[in-house]
Amino acid sequence: MSASSPTSAWIKAMPVVFVLIWSTGFIVARYGMPYAPPFSFLLMRYLFSIVCFLIWIGLARVAWPCDRAQWLHLAVTGVLMHAGYLGGVWAAVKAGMGSGLSSLIVGFQPVLTAIWLSWSLRSSGQPGVTPRQWAGLTLGFAGLLMVVWRKLTLGSAMDHVTPVNMAFAIGAMFSITIGTLYQKRFVQPCDVRSANAVQLLAASLVTLPLALAEPEIIQWNAESIGAMAWAVLGLTLGGSSLLYILIQRGAAASVTSLMYLVPPTTAMMAWLLFGETITAATIAGTALTALGVSLVVRPARS
Repeated sequence: MSASSPTSAWIKAMPVVFVLIWSTGFIVARYGMPYAPPFSFLLMRYLFSIVCFLIWIGLARVAWPCDRAQWLHLAVTGVLMHAGYLGGVWAAVKAGMGSGLSSLIVGFQPVLTAIWLSWSLRSSGQPGVTPRQWAGLTLGFAGLLMVVWRKLTLGSAMDHVTPVNMAFAIGAMFSITIGTLYQKRFVQPCDVRSANAVQLLAASLVTLPLALAEPEIIQWNAESIGAMAWAVLGLTLGGSSLLYILIQRGAAASVTSLMYLVPPTTAMMAWLLFGETITAATIAGTALTALGVSLVVRPARS
């Protein structure tokens, strides 16, 4: 197959499409969270997504994982990367943490991943994260800080830090980091549709008791229905599937560095949709973040 084939072009476009889709998570929260408690919303998102995947699997006659070990590994990644990560972020924002600070805390994930990879690979005699990639990670984090700094310093009166919402945000950061490394290490290549169905089933079982404990109920209206529809079709069926494929195809440090691009892209979307201010620091931080990510994902010279 030629390098210019549609399949090759799609593979090259995957990181860009992933960042664009993943960046809409804040937009979904903006529309849906006023009308739904976090764990109830996420539980319904998982259940609707499972139904969609089951229909897709049935129509396409997709194979399921062939052994119990793979079901277990997929369940672990589902708990970490769906229930732990998404639940932590949504609970932190619902508990009063501003989107800027939550983005910054979760945005530390690429550095945490690189630290672990550098230590574990070098201890086993393999090349770890290169100096160029470390420079890229540092630049990316600096750019991320520039993007969210205004929200950190000029947040509203409702943006406050408590031990509870800080614990949620830090838990989300560790969940997505450990889940990414665990999937890369233990999950064997399998169809993304059946893999996602298993992951979401595990995430649903963990989220169910948390949702039942919430005193609020979901208020179904145009905003919450629209947010739910995009959360299922765009973020889960699209974004989560792309993340699964990217982790299977690429190095963990390179994949997670794409997360640096999410807050700047979200800032641009919020400017277009909600009229939120775009400052010179936002533009400069976005450029710096893009430069940092390019250093991390650029292939090494032979």
